[in-house]
Amino acid sequence: MKILKFGGSSVANPENIIKIKNILTSYEDKIIVVVSAFGGVTDQLINAGELAASQNTAYKNTLKDLETRHLDMVKELIPITLQSSVLSKVKTELNVLETLLEGAFFIGEITPKLSDKIVSFGELLSSYIISENLVSEGLDCDYKDSRELIKTLKVAGKNVVDFESTNTYCKSYFNQNASAITVCPGFIASSHNGDITTLGRGGSDYSAAIYAAALDADVLEIWTDVSGMYTANPKMVKQAKAITHISYEEAMELSHFGAKVLYPPTIQPVLSQGISIIIKNTFKPEEAGTLITKSKNKGGKTVRGISHIGNMALLSLEGPGMVGIPGISKRFFEVLSQADISVVLITQASSEHSICVGISSDDVEKSVEVVNEAFTYEIERGKIKKVIPEKGLAIVALVGDNMKSHQGLSGKMFSTLGKNNVNIRVIAQGASERNISCVINEKDVKKALNALHEEFFEENIKQLNLFVMGVGNVGAKFLNQINSQEKYLKKNLRLNVRVVGISNSRTMFFNEKGINLNDWKNELDSGEKANKDLFIEKVNDLNLRNSIFVDNTASEEIARTYKSFLGNSISVVTCNKIACSSAYDNYASLKSLAREYNAPFLFETNVGAGLPIIDTLKNLIASGDKILKIQAVLSGSLNFVFNNFDDTTTFHDIVKQAQEEGYTEPDPKIDLSGIDVMRKILILARESGHMLEIKDIKNDSFLPQESLATNNNEAFFESLVKYEDDFQKIYGDAKAKNSRLKYVAQFENGQASVGLQEIPKGHDFYNLEGSDNVVLFYTERYPNLPLIIKGAGAGAEVTASGIFADIIRIGNF
Repeated sequence: MKILKFGGSSVANPENIIKIKNILTSYEDKIIVVVSAFGGVTDQLINAGELAASQNTAYKNTLKDLETRHLDMVKELIPITLQSSVLSKVKTELNVLETLLEGAFFIGEITPKLSDKIVSFGELLSSYIISENLVSEGLDCDYKDSRELIKTLKVAGKNVVDFESTNTYCKSYFNQNASAITVCPGFIASSHNGDITTLGRGGSDYSAAIYAAALDADVLEIWTDVSGMYTANPKMVKQAKAITHISYEEAMELSHFGAKVLYPPTIQPVLSQGISIIIKNTFKPEEAGTLITKSKNKGGKTVRGISHIGNMALLSLEGPGMVGIPGISKRFFEVLSQADISVVLITQASSEHSICVGISSDDVEKSVEVVNEAFTYEIERGKIKKVIPEKGLAIVALVGDNMKSHQGLSGKMFSTLGKNNVNIRVIAQGASERNISCVINEKDVKKALNALHEEFFEENIKQLNLFVMGVGNVGAKFLNQINSQEKYLKKNLRLNVRVVGISNSRTMFFNEKGINLNDWKNELDSGEKANKDLFIEKVNDLNLRNSIFVDNTASEEIARTYKSFLGNSISVVTCNKIACSSAYDNYASLKSLAREYNAPFLFETNVGAGLPIIDTLKNLIASGDKILKIQAVLSGSLNFVFNNFDDTTTFHDIVKQAQEEGYTEPDPKIDLSGIDVMRKILILARESGHMLEIKDIKNDSFLPQESLATNNNEAFFESLVKYEDDFQKIYGDAKAKNSRLKYVAQFENGQASVGLQEIPKGHDFYNLEGSDNVVLFYTERYPNLPLIIKGAGAGAEVTASGIFADIIRIGNF
């Protein structure tokens, strides 16, 4: 014999009930079908009772809706020739319900006994209508009222199942019943004196388990709207997968911590008898679902699932008067128990100075009141502090039978959360070591679940969520590179890089599921008006794991936002040199925030575009080497200009060409004035461990003062035409000495300088072509022959590749 239970979503409408009929026809065994009320009906009945008890006539509207829905179901599911008797029965039951609600209205209250009677109508009506549908379809089906089989007793004021009587009634009835299918209402039972009782939350599952245990069924099947128990809530973790096989204990832990497809008491009746449970999907019956058995998870994954409970609060009892005083814990938990407050999590300091419990936020006010009242004497004498709750919390739990035999799981869990700026308020681990729980802010739940699921279930594929500011020349190239390398990154580097937000100076666009990089320009055009503050707010509100802010601008205003990102554990990757060349205190603060919040702050492209200059310098310093001198040609734009400028060209035309081909900043004066090179050598000096400011760098500018004083590009280019003879003289002097012009940066003995130099033949800089950069690192390990890094140091493509490289560094972090 098999027991099948169908939940509210499975019986929500006629279409779903037809699906149930098709499922039942595939069984050859004798089966018992336990059904819940039609989806949402129980809540309507509870609401109607509350309205009636408060003497609000609106209960009649709810009653009318219930009547319409049930009668419509009959008309949809029962052939018109057979409807008369079914409609009559349903109307009779609804008339009884109306009488009960009128009684609650007239007396102005609703007793527990009356409440049980009212809510029982959901299952009574649904089970009767479904059984009549199956009969009308020609199935060998019978109906049996669960009130006649499941009996309850009053224990400590609560209804509990009398299993001895229930088992006797069930065996007696089903041994004599020859029908292939028996439909029974879930959730409801009766006392020995005939009063209607209910089985509480998860009652229909519990009813099915009671039948399974009483009849020693082969299997208990729970049919719902998901294909089993999942590794995490699939509504919050898109990568979550159904668990094919799980133990009773693991299922109970996951159910306790929010896996709503199963309620823990459901398992109890079948647990001792070793009856298997299968969770199946009514809407995808071909899928395997989850098998729950007594057998352990041998050789399987260590962590089987990640679950959570929201709407939680912490209640802490603490004070010096607790230390060494027996009975404090007893009094604390006794007070909560007497107030009917369920404790979900418990942790206590080894010093006995405090006890902390997790409770539902709905119980906070009552909890504070009863606890503070119970400990009034100690509070007045300063022995114990008044209880002050913390709300807006959630519990996240890792679950698995094999966790106790694997070291480092707690560290892995907490490290993963820490990297994503998820603050842990409380930690708890049971003695069975089957569960590791922690309390976090509820706003962080989605990020925490996704980060943990990625760590424990996704074969080490790490998802990076990018927010890109600036999608012009460099930014566009960067997005195209990300798009073209998507498959390579997943296959070879185990990285899933998604762009979630983009912005230019006009519009910004977000898509939490990831922006389509084949159509990002159109999506950006359809976005909202760009706003720096709203962009930051949106990034923080999304609160995604492994978030990275990418700055492709040259904006000082955007550079000032880095602190807000790093302070929220959002990594920053930038080609914008302004932040790292700003006041030293700001630079040091950004580096400190990156360390404090475990959020990488990477700016490789600040010097040498895509060349690994900063990374090499960091590795030299980290390995114990010491920088003695740095000589470098660090401006690809200036190198391009002076490699192409000669007596057959004009300086104006070459600078214009460099601007048009993307070698210079939009304002070319930034490059030609030397400020850009000053920023770069400043950054290298700082990364070498020196506290320099931009004003400490000597700048021998070759530009006339009039050119430096211009305030727009048009005026600047006009000044270049005016001083063409001066530029030709600079070139001619170098040519006469058989030298080439290079704009050189140097750092030595704590001093830095930049300026145009005549480079003779044989020098490392002499043959530097195009827009290439070169850096010479003279160190204690390379005192005579320097460590040389050389290559393309400007251009959108190589700058974008440098940003890309920093993203990958973070992915491997």
